[in-house]
Amino acid sequence: MSVLPDPGATRAVLIGTSRYEHLEPLPAVSNNLTALAEALSEPSSWGLPPDHCTTLSDPTTAEMTMTAVREAAEEARDTVLVYFAGHGLVDPEGDLYLAMPQSRQQRVETGLSYRWLRQALLAGRAERCVVVLDCCYSGLALGAMGTADLADQASVEGTFLLAAAAETRTALAPPGEPFTAFTGELLYALQRGIPNGPELLEFGALYRHMRNRLAAKGRPTPQARDRNTGAQLALGRNPAYLPATASTLPGGNEHASERSWPKPSGIRTTRGFFKSLADVRVTSGLTHQMVSERSGGRIAPGTVSRLLNRESLPKTWSTTAVYLSACGVPDRQVAEWHAVWMRLLADTATVAAPLTTPQPRKEQRPTMLQRLAGRVPRRSRDTRSGSS
Repeated sequence: MSVLPDPGATRAVLIGTSRYEHLEPLPAVSNNLTALAEALSEPSSWGLPPDHCTTLSDPTTAEMTMTAVREAAEEARDTVLVYFAGHGLVDPEGDLYLAMPQSRQQRVETGLSYRWLRQALLAGRAERCVVVLDCCYSGLALGAMGTADLADQASVEGTFLLAAAAETRTALAPPGEPFTAFTGELLYALQRGIPNGPELLEFGALYRHMRNRLAAKGRPTPQARDRNTGAQLALGRNPAYLPATASTLPGGNEHASERSWPKPSGIRTTRGFFKSLADVRVTSGLTHQMVSERSGGRIAPGTVSRLLNRESLPKTWSTTAVYLSACGVPDRQVAEWHAVWMRLLADTATVAAPLTTPQPRKEQRPTMLQRLAGRVPRRSRDTRSGSS
């Protein structure tokens, strides 16, 4: 089943090198980073907050880059995504390394070995790992990611690697175009969608769509590899999606159970709860006014808006339950939502109530005024005089 990650438990690191001391510059890479960061923050995509998406433009050292990747892999509980755009180089042993501003051909120590990225992801705690490489010879990474060493980790639910070119092919940055060929196609798919495609833009569907479009243009065709459920992870909603039948149009509820409702079981954080709650309305195709009408007037349009724009969990369940039912969510899934709400509420209460240890009562020392007035407590006098 297609799934969008919980933005509160997801991290992304976007790395790009556009300026080089010894290699040809790639000015479009800078645009790649800006546009992709904006896309990942959109509610129709992952809805990542700014502090969950790290952008490294022209990083000066491999150490700086690896620090960001390791932190993201350690902090993420749902999904971690690492994206790189720039020159891809091959070391004397035939392994891929990613070019930094000072990189040279055949000098792996001047760049960032792809093996280091893979090892950092292996050491992380995210359930899903995604690597997107927009560089020459990026297909070399397919032999490292997605094989048993990563996918067999107990904590990994799915992995997906998307590479801009085969292991022996160069990628393309068309002169005069704002983006590189591969990332430009990815951004176009996020903006325009996949005609006759799925409701959510799964990585598997994105790969097939991009491969067809790039091949039709005579440009390098991307490569991909996935394990477990990696291909079912979605990068956003499909703007070109159309319901299969009239019965699934807004206002119809006959086939509500067949829709791709957000999966409550994948929610880990309060931010993810409200992101998925908003996705429910989008999936239903209903406006705030229509949700109100279908609730029989139990919740007003303004109440719907306030519910979806909250930052803290509601203390009572009734409004959320009415909202979900009015959108058409099946009763069984409403019960799953309720269980998630109770779990998050309990977690919030635990965090809000720090443990306190009773401290021994400190002996109050006499003030200067008390000493001068001769009203020093007996115990204090004994203490000062050494009496027992």
